[in-house]
Order: sequence, then C-alpha cells, then structure tokens
Amino acid sequence: MIVENRNTCLDRLTGEQREELCSLPREKRLRALAEMLGESEDKALERLAADWELPLETGENFNPAALGELPARLLFEYQCVPSRAEGNGRLELTTLWPPEPSMDEWIYAVSGREVAWRLAPVEKVVDYLTQHLGVGFHSLDDAALDEIDEKQQEDESEEDETATIVRFVNDVVSQAVRDGATDIHVEPQEEELRIRYRVDGMLIAVPVPENLRRFQDAIIARVKIMSRLNISERRLPQDGRINFRVGENLLDIRVSTVPTMYGESVSLRLLNKKSLPFTMEEIGLLPRDQKMIDRVLAMPHGIVLVTGPTGSGKSTSLNAFIRQINSPDKRIITIEDPVEYEVPGVNQMQVRPEIGLEFADALRHVLRQDPDVIMVGEIRDRDTADIAIRASLTGHLVFSTLHTNDAPGALTRLIDMGIEPFLVASAVEMVIAQRLIRRLCRSCLRMEPVDETELKGQLSLLKVDLAEADGVSELAVSRGCQRCRNTGFKGRLGIFEVLRVNESLHELIVTGQSARVIRRRAMEDGMRDLALCGWEQVKLRNTTMEEVLRVTSAD
Repeated sequence: MIVENRNTCLDRLTGEQREELCSLPREKRLRALAEMLGESEDKALERLAADWELPLETGENFNPAALGELPARLLFEYQCVPSRAEGNGRLELTTLWPPEPSMDEWIYAVSGREVAWRLAPVEKVVDYLTQHLGVGFHSLDDAALDEIDEKQQEDESEEDETATIVRFVNDVVSQAVRDGATDIHVEPQEEELRIRYRVDGMLIAVPVPENLRRFQDAIIARVKIMSRLNISERRLPQDGRINFRVGENLLDIRVSTVPTMYGESVSLRLLNKKSLPFTMEEIGLLPRDQKMIDRVLAMPHGIVLVTGPTGSGKSTSLNAFIRQINSPDKRIITIEDPVEYEVPGVNQMQVRPEIGLEFADALRHVLRQDPDVIMVGEIRDRDTADIAIRASLTGHLVFSTLHTNDAPGALTRLIDMGIEPFLVASAVEMVIAQRLIRRLCRSCLRMEPVDETELKGQLSLLKVDLAEADGVSELAVSRGCQRCRNTGFKGRLGIFEVLRVNESLHELIVTGQSARVIRRRAMEDGMRDLALCGWEQVKLRNTTMEEVLRVTSAD
C-alpha cells in the first residue's frame, strides 16, 4: 500500500493516466509509468521503491525452493517471486509493481504468513517465473488440469476446447515472439512433451510445466484447429497456416505436422508481418562490400544472385537491396514464397503452387507488366533460370537466390541447369554468398587479451593469412546475462563473399572452367571469402572466432 501522507510519483500523473495504469496488467505498468514520466524504467522503479519504502532486489536472492509455497496461478497473477527469508518469519516476496492490500490478504489466507515485499525489474521477475515454472505455467495449474483431463478424451472439437489449453498455446507463441524465435517445435517424447524455440539460428529448450505430457493431445489438437487442419487425421503429415496477433505483432504462422512414434510432431514457422526490414548496414555488410554492391545496384540490367543454405538470410538481403533502389521512377515487382517483408511502393506477389502458380509461370506474366526491376524468390529449375537470364539480357535488373555453398558455385550451378555458359557470363553481374553468425550481446560484452597460439590455430583452420592478426592484442567476449538468456549472443548479422563477374572471370565461365578455378581467380582479383569476412567482424567486436568457425567450418 502507498505510504501515508507522502507524495508519490503517481501524484505527478493526471487522473486519466492513473486510470490507464490501473487498467494495465501489472507487468506492463512500469514501462507505461516511465513513458508518462519521461524517464527510464530503472529510474521509475527507483522512484516507486522510494515512495513505497520497499527494498530493491537484483534477483540474486530469489529462492526457487520456496516456489511451491504459493499456487502457480497466484504467483502469475501477482507476478511475484519468493526471496530468501531473513529469519523474521515473514514470507519474502519480490514483485514488479508495488503491492495492493488485497494481495497481502490473499497470500496470508493461502500460506498463513505475513508478507515482506521487495521490488525488482520487470524482466527479472517474468523471466525467473518462466524459467523455473515453465512457459504457460499459470494456465496448467492443478485446478484447471482435472477439468481438461476429463474432457480431452470426450471430444476435441473447437466448441469443447477449454480456455485452459487455448491460453497455454497462446502463451507459448507469445513467449516465442518475446524471445525473438523464428520457429517453435512441439515434439512428443516417450516421457515428456518437449517444446523448443529456434533463436538466432540455435535450438533452445523451453522450460515447460512438469505435467505437460498429460495434455499432449489437447495441445496438438488446439494448434491443428487454429491452422484449420483435420484433427482426426493423425497418420499423415499436414500443412496449414495461422494468423495470430501478439500485441502490435501480426504473425503469419506456417504449421507442419508429421506423425512420430509418440504422437504428432508440430513445427511452427513464425513470420512477423510487422517486423522492421533491415538496411544494408544492418545486415552486416562491410563498407568495401557495400560499395561494390551499390555500383551493381545502380546498373539498368543484369542478374544479382544471393546464395547460401536455407536460413542464411538470403531473402532479407534481397529485401535490403530492393529498399535501397526503390524510388518513384522505378517499377519493381517481386515474386516471393512467402512475402516476408512488405515494401511500400513495390508490387509484391506470392507464388501459389497449389493452383499452379510457380516461379516460372509468375515470371512470364511479370515480364508483361513493364517492370524495371524483378525479384524472383528462388531459381529452382531450368525454366525459371532461363526466363530470368533472358529478362536480364533484355534490359531488366533481376535479383534472385540459389542454393549453393559459395559464390563461384552459383555460376557452375546455372550451367548444370542447362543454361549456356556464354549466357551466364553475359547476364550475371554479381554473386553474393552469405551465412548468418550470432552477434555478441552488448550488455555483457567485454574485452580480453588474445591467446596468440590459439588465435593462430583458429586462423589456420579458417585459411586466413596470419598477417591479418598483426596488431590485434585483445578481442571481445560475452559471458552471458539475463538479456541474452546467458548465451552471450543476441541477434545475428551476415558474413558475405562478394564475387563481381569481370572480364577475367567471363572467359573462365565461357570456357566451362570449374568452380574451384573460378574461385582461385576471383580471390586473386580481390574477392574476400566468408572466413575472412568473419574475421573482419571479429575484429570489429561483433562476434567471436568460435562462432565464425562454427558457421564456416563446413565450407
């Protein structure tokens, strides 16, 4: 409760602002207060702690052993975490917003103990509860479990689903968005139902309630209903889609189910329609490479290919290129699968294989639309490659992607598809191979002295000239913090291998030389490979040598 006869920071707000605060969930009030006061959340929290005469908690004294003293639903509703007792007999609880008198009354009724409150930052309390009790722990408390356990065997229709399972599935998706996940995997195992997120390209096990396995069928049925799949068909794989809103985020979720030994495995690919596209600087292009690309983007015709494995950021790079050249005097049309980023002023279409609209068919029709620039999501076959090549030779600038490991391999891949070597040499202006590496977390980054022996060994593995390490005495490391889930990394950036097709390469392509020969000549002409680009990012304190080795070792 508010300290009597004392002004608080809430007194600086208008009546409408105070009403707005009261209407928000407890975990959202601090941010709203900070915005109303025009200051940081840390400063607002300090004001609240002083006004309510509550000690601030850093999270070091949280007590996981005491989590079982209160029902999970109460912990969630009040957003509180038990702290270590100080021997006064009171129940020590840390919350993220000053407590109300009713909270003391309810907790006393449940535990028979009076409460001593503390305040802590929002993310520390929320993350701690999720980590120790599992995502959606408040949805599957014991009171609701018996109810759903009885119903789930009777009928799995949408009408009979309980709010408990609906809320749990929504919590799983919402938490994935907050964690920046691109995929959610629901995987039935013999003894558990495992849920994992893919964050920054790595799979991370999600903490879930211990009794989740009991409700496997109901949870999977809920996802299938949301994606309009046949819930009674469990023997065959199925594909579907979900439109889902999380706050300001509008998600297009691609759902895939496959039968496994212990039930249906469900994978959800999250595409955020409101996510902000990246600029060329943000995707990690170094100044030298960006200048080379800028010169080609300014050309009126030709093909620019981006290559790399699935999930290497090819579509994101193409989108950055499109945004770079987008202007009122250019007619730009894209053919994508799916449309991941909306670009104002650009005509974007999506292929629909189920009705026969493939890349090649769409490209034929787009050429009749008087485009200046065309972006084809992927060259998958000779037909698409042939049309794209001829479009570039008839005055169009064409962007597309190929699944090859490196830049020279894209040139020979087109020839393997049946395109004449002289057409490839004449049409392709640039090939960019790329990978995604994890970016060091800025919150826990620090510099450490270099172990010269270890560094030289790593550079040798990358086949980078040891002279590149001259003058490097320290490199950045991140030990992990709460902001990066103790991984040491937060976000990703690209490393690039930019091949400009010049006269010397033109001759090699026309005469059908191998990718190895083309690579050797390109390196002699100044091309920087993926490993060397990765080393540049290490020197810029953006990543680590171990991360570069992990991503490029297969190459």
